[in-house]
Amino acid sequence: MNQETLYQSAYNGTKGFTQQDVKTANATGFGAAADDFMERGIDLNEMLIRNKPATYFFRMNSNAMESSGIFSGDVLVVDRSIKATNNAIIVAAVNGELFVRRYNQSFKKAVLSADNKRFRDIVIDEFSQFQCWGIVTYVIHQLH
Repeated sequence: MNQETLYQSAYNGTKGFTQQDVKTANATGFGAAADDFMERGIDLNEMLIRNKPATYFFRMNSNAMESSGIFSGDVLVVDRSIKATNNAIIVAAVNGELFVRRYNQSFKKAVLSADNKRFRDIVIDEFSQFQCWGIVTYVIHQLH
């Protein structure tokens, strides 16, 4: 029998988790006053990833976007399902190289510009092999 088997990911997130699911120790028979304000823990997957199948992580290896708060070694959360718009920070493949740049498009051309002025702009014309690999949605930056 050739039957397709579909598997889901092991992690389903915590969106179905409610305050009523929390078990509390209640020795007196009455709930504590603070139980009304109890919150569930912070789930970084739920906060940072909007579209799980289209999201990946990318480590920045350049100082080209320092003025935007993206430094070398930072981890970028990139979503491939979001369409590139003007002034968005994208991960782009241009002529076989990967770049993290700010995307600006006019009527005749598109320009990938770095926020650090030491890097030159990349002009996308009809002879360039350009592909947008996704929009940077979050930056994970280590302080120490």
